[in-house]
Amino acid sequence: MVFSPYLLTIVLSWVVAQGAKYVIVAIKNRNFDHLRQLYLSGNMPSAHSATVMSMATIVGLKNGWDSALFGVAIMVAGVVMYDAVMVRRSVGEQGLALQELIRAAKNNERVVIPRAAKGHTPLEVVVGGILGVLIGYVVFIATI
Repeated sequence: MVFSPYLLTIVLSWVVAQGAKYVIVAIKNRNFDHLRQLYLSGNMPSAHSATVMSMATIVGLKNGWDSALFGVAIMVAGVVMYDAVMVRRSVGEQGLALQELIRAAKNNERVVIPRAAKGHTPLEVVVGGILGVLIGYVVFIATI
């Protein structure tokens, strides 16, 4: 059987982060009708941040903190997390503004309003990153 702790940490961090989004929204709204949270972007915690930080953590633990592979992993994590807060969040806000403009100009016509993908707040990215570090460490310990 082929087993990769690297792939395990990716899958586990994504599942845990997306599951946490569902639970948080369900508690906040007091119902469990939000299954879309299992695959939508945005909200707490950032699954992107959890995934890249879990990968960087397990790479650092297995290959060394001074390895080139860890350097690449942490660089990719930085780019993804910066993008989640700065680029994707801005695009999401622009998408919401565009939706409002379309609704205002609709004039009783049937117009399809595009979905606005959400980015993340800095707190959502930090919490996702911390979650990822913890999951990467747990997977490392469990696979020694």
